[in-house]
Amino acid sequence: MLTRADRPGSSTSVERGWNSPYDADADAALLSSSQSSFRPLQGIMISHGNRLFLRRLLRSRTTKILLVLLVVVNILDVLRIHRNILDADRTPTPKLSQPAERIYIASMHFNNEDILKKHWNTAVIELAKTLHPENVFVSVYESGSWDNSKAELLKLDKELERLGVPHRVEVSDVTHENELNAENKDEGWIDTARGKRELRRIPYLAKLRNKTLRDLLELHKKGTRFDKVLFLNDVVFTTDDVLKLLDTNGGDYAAACSLDFSKPPSYYDTFALRDTAGQSHTTQSWPYFKSSASRNALVNHLDAVPVTSCWNGIIVMPAEPFVSSSKLRFRGVADSLAEHHLEGSECCLIHADNPLSKTRGVYLNPRVRVGYNMAAYQAVHPEEGAWVSVWDIFSGLWINRLKRWTVVTFERWVVRRRIAKWEKEGLGRREPGEFCLINEMQVLVARGWAHA
Repeated sequence: MLTRADRPGSSTSVERGWNSPYDADADAALLSSSQSSFRPLQGIMISHGNRLFLRRLLRSRTTKILLVLLVVVNILDVLRIHRNILDADRTPTPKLSQPAERIYIASMHFNNEDILKKHWNTAVIELAKTLHPENVFVSVYESGSWDNSKAELLKLDKELERLGVPHRVEVSDVTHENELNAENKDEGWIDTARGKRELRRIPYLAKLRNKTLRDLLELHKKGTRFDKVLFLNDVVFTTDDVLKLLDTNGGDYAAACSLDFSKPPSYYDTFALRDTAGQSHTTQSWPYFKSSASRNALVNHLDAVPVTSCWNGIIVMPAEPFVSSSKLRFRGVADSLAEHHLEGSECCLIHADNPLSKTRGVYLNPRVRVGYNMAAYQAVHPEEGAWVSVWDIFSGLWINRLKRWTVVTFERWVVRRRIAKWEKEGLGRREPGEFCLINEMQVLVARGWAHA
């Protein structure tokens, strides 16, 4: 979803402040509760009589038989799941569709020199060759990097030119500091609790993502059509990964996403991924989801796990909503809503706005796994065995169950409360991407981004 310098954990650390439009005192206790887990069984005293009953129960032959059966059933289920994952990952890479689809490839970069040089440029060139130059357009936008990203992208530009691949590789000298010194500080700017007017991060990123779509729109006006838009993050990927992703659910989807990793076994893009109930993950490692529809499809390693939103490294979407009267674009939430200390990823909100999301579905494809470094990619593509071990399956299922049964957080309640307050403050206010929102305020700083 994000370039490396724009991701959590790679930014300037700034102490979080509270902003005036919401009641900080009223939320404090709830936020404290949302940071910790409420476990209903914790602290329950077991009487002497109950302890004796439990001992007798555990000594019962019937109980022992039931426990053995439970263990056996669990082991068989884990082995079945492990075999399904192994078999699915061995499925041959799908062939190019006939007639060949035309693919618009879009990407933005910021301080990505290392991965561009070691992998990304070569992967894009190989992908363009496989899809055939006449069937693709490569759009790359870079802005404000202080490493050698510009030089690496200019090498890509020359190679695409040599191969006859239609493309635009644009590098910009505009830095974060230039953006922060802008005279116009109206839309996209916010007054923070730090006593400053600051530039919001998400509207800034949305503006850059929309720049990568300019040629899609211009070419459409001139009669050049594309079937799909492929958004590539700064990730390690292969042509086979992209072909599998394009074939998700037989090619029928509003969006299909890979699964991304920086430090396996935890997946990376928590900001954009939401299950079918619009909820964030229960566990950051496999099988992730609280919603049974999303979780069961993932456990069965289907190539189309239904979700409400995703991004997760690579995503493909039909081009039609971007070029039609829908005019689908990336955006942030309203500044007035952000003042209530709420934020949502532009890569999540795009699904809330996409008219195809409800009719054609948004899917995560766990058979397509990408990494933000080669070590992460190799960890989720082992040379032997399934990418999720037998133990990881067994422990993951039970940890996920226990958390679903015992952990209660108040994050969504706090978000809903603040949205309700915002809606009352102005006529006709509505945010269709409520499921994207989290309790954060994110602003741009000279060397990245920060919480405010």
